[in-house]
Amino acid sequence: MSSIKDYLSSHAFFSGLNDDFIEFLADSATKMRIKDGESLFKQGERADKFYLLRSGQISIQVPALMGPTLDIQTLGEDQILGWSWLISPYRWSFQARAVEDSEVIEFDGSAILERCEKDPAFGYELFKRFAALMSERLDAARQKMMDQWDPPGFA
Repeated sequence: MSSIKDYLSSHAFFSGLNDDFIEFLADSATKMRIKDGESLFKQGERADKFYLLRSGQISIQVPALMGPTLDIQTLGEDQILGWSWLISPYRWSFQARAVEDSEVIEFDGSAILERCEKDPAFGYELFKRFAALMSERLDAARQKMMDQWDPPGFA
């Protein structure tokens, strides 16, 4: 695999960020592997990281009080995972589980959030990207829940 900095520089999510921002993100990142069936994070736990999926597949899920977990969306290569680190109370809104052996880049959300507070230009650029991601994920969750619930008159 190329260096994290090179990979981020060519990734669509980070497109347009200046070299200093990319360098900081790369310095705040670690490569890791997750095995099929393992949880990356669980709903309600402290959120202080986000991930970039390099290979494999990760399922975004809503746990049920009783019965099966609801799979909201399955993410694959090059997709960003996790936005709860960015918004108080910094708890995961969903849970994530590997559906096959996967390789991710884990970002230190606490360090990045601290930089966002100190450097509004960096924070704004990052927040714009994550706002679009949040919208996409929440829309997928809404659609999946409506498909499962399917009440008359709702779409």
